[in-house]
Amino acid sequence: MDRVTHDLLAQGHITQEQIERLHRVGVKDDTLLETLTKVGAVSVNFVKRFVVEQIRAGHYDVAIIKQYHFLDAASVMQYLAEVMEFQYLDLDSIDMDYRLTDRIPLSQLKRFQAIPIKENDLSVTVAFVDPLDIEAQEALQRLYPRKPLDIAVATEKQIQAYLFKVELKDSVKELVVNIRKELNSIGAETKDQAQASSIVQLIDVILKACIKSRASDIHIEPTENNCTVRARVDGKLSEVFIFDKDIYPPLSSRLKILANLDIAERRKPQDGRFSTDVGGREYDFRFSTLPIMYGESIVMRILDKEKALIRLEDAGMDAEGYKKLHTALKTPYGIILVTGPTGSGKTTTLYGALNELRSVEEKVITVEDPVEYRMNLIQQVQVRASVGLSFADALRSILRQDPDKIMIGEIRDQETLEIAVKAALTGHLVISTLHTNDAISSIPRMVDMGIEPYLISGSLVAIQAQRLIRKICPHCKTEEQLPASVTDKYKEYLPEGTVFYKGEGCRECNGAGYMGREMISEVLPISDELSSMIAQSASKDDMIEQALKEGFEPMFANGMKKVVSGVSTIEEILRVVKT
Repeated sequence: MDRVTHDLLAQGHITQEQIERLHRVGVKDDTLLETLTKVGAVSVNFVKRFVVEQIRAGHYDVAIIKQYHFLDAASVMQYLAEVMEFQYLDLDSIDMDYRLTDRIPLSQLKRFQAIPIKENDLSVTVAFVDPLDIEAQEALQRLYPRKPLDIAVATEKQIQAYLFKVELKDSVKELVVNIRKELNSIGAETKDQAQASSIVQLIDVILKACIKSRASDIHIEPTENNCTVRARVDGKLSEVFIFDKDIYPPLSSRLKILANLDIAERRKPQDGRFSTDVGGREYDFRFSTLPIMYGESIVMRILDKEKALIRLEDAGMDAEGYKKLHTALKTPYGIILVTGPTGSGKTTTLYGALNELRSVEEKVITVEDPVEYRMNLIQQVQVRASVGLSFADALRSILRQDPDKIMIGEIRDQETLEIAVKAALTGHLVISTLHTNDAISSIPRMVDMGIEPYLISGSLVAIQAQRLIRKICPHCKTEEQLPASVTDKYKEYLPEGTVFYKGEGCRECNGAGYMGREMISEVLPISDELSSMIAQSASKDDMIEQALKEGFEPMFANGMKKVVSGVSTIEEILRVVKT
């Protein structure tokens, strides 16, 4: 029996009879306390208060919280801080002054599980996992002899995460020192800053670290005290590097030169791109700046050229959906739409479709803003609004270029959609993207944009809606028991005997439990019946009913197939798709 359960029993908060009853139905000792809270023998809040009182009295160590996964560590620590009249800090919501960590050896901070947060004229605020560790407080006080410590409380998980960031910061400390030396020796000229060799090495380190972690985007953001580098991995942002604020100007200037932008212009957004070799492979980077409070937010989209050559069936489409889309791509003329929010993999799907379409015998032209991947046998047009070349202008010219297939990066306005429909009605196959939540919503959206229903019915061939879901990490994948309330709610999608999995979180997936992403989709071929309903302005509900009769599989059902096959979790599907 675990210690907390033993002490609750000894103090009469639970009974031996309750424990024996659970033992008889097969509950093991390691889940006994959690089960007691589920059956109502004792509340989670009472257990939390009991544990905090025992920590405060010195009977338990703070580390005991880790043994009980059902106790939310943040709420326990928050309650402990409240009881002991300390400040509780959510480190993710604070712009920490990382210069304070330079005064203390990292090994000391790791040993005492503490991190300095901020300094004012009167004190230094230090966050501890264990606010009762007097030895740790005295040791850190000696390192800040002139100011008293202001003790704060934070969770162990957050403090370890931020100490890891300090470790990463220390790993490039030598480069940062060299950058400062070069800046001092060459003066404050912006262009000279950008040409310094150490800043080039630092950029190389940033790009390698982000690409190694499978990032899709790199965000470089100046704050009041720091310069942070964050990477978007599997749709979620996480901090990779944190530098002092003085590193930001030469870093941003050098990146702007790479992207061929004006380094002196900091008041207006700018867009560009550059290519470079990282780890023996060439990558393209789509580059964007946006003026913000403390400088410019820089975002670089990583464009891996090999991803442009991905086949549709390798993108995660199930066999039935692929078959429907493949059949639509063989149509000689009409419009095929790929819909979904930003970052849902629409561009990858379009390029996968282009791979299927391109051949020496046919002329394929694309209009894109910007051109993300360069492909052979395809004529790609870059939209340039600054010189009057909009999507609509480019499309008008394209139709005089004798194309067979046309790809439009995005339909943004009525004029572009109008020309696309006319192109489809005059013998061209047009594929493009539209921002809607599901496939069927594209039809009323096109009507809202000013296209007559009879023109839509005559031109539309198929619509695909898609999202990206995170896949369970294969390195820490383990079976999971879901509550009956969840399995009963979705039983129509879950065959009997379905085994559920989750990722425990490991070093390979940085504790996320997920690694990599895969597409879920719904493909709606426009049949003669649906075409007739569109022309007659039928309601969305009637069209969905007809589509389901024809074998249409909604995206949620497609996502639940990924759960049944052990690729992802119900939690992830519900995060991405509405039921």
